[in-house]
Amino acid sequence: CLFQKEFPHLLTPVITSEETPFEIGKSEIFWESKDPLATIIATGSLVYRALLAAKSLEENGIGTIVLNLSTIKPLDKKTILNAAQRTKGIVTVEEHQVAGGMGSAVAEFLAENHPMRQEFIGVRDQFGQSGTMDELIAHYHMDTPDIIEAVKRAIKRKQL
Repeated sequence: CLFQKEFPHLLTPVITSEETPFEIGKSEIFWESKDPLATIIATGSLVYRALLAAKSLEENGIGTIVLNLSTIKPLDKKTILNAAQRTKGIVTVEEHQVAGGMGSAVAEFLAENHPMRQEFIGVRDQFGQSGTMDELIAHYHMDTPDIIEAVKRAIKRKQL
């Protein structure tokens, strides 16, 4: 593809395809460890980085579930609740403002249905910056190492 050759820095891994179709109101489990301690709920291009974090955590003895939350409204409450009930903490991962975003929607739902520990990866009440995707993800602390640290915090914090 000409676009790929001229702009390789603009590409992100393909998450949805004919084999993994997008469905409104339905999330998909993209990763599930045998004994998961945390659930990572990700959306958009950061799903790939969440999967990299899950793989690294698995190699270090920390099992996870990774959900690809394709739509925030309607929220896939059933899948989120099932994953939350099976783990000790939730980490939401989005390239959006945390306030009023996917993490907030998940937190509101869990507060009413299954209160638990939650960490948020996303933009925290800051104005947008200019840069490459990788520069911005690093700047806003949304990269794989940040997700890994958030998972560790989520499973170590005292139970609600």
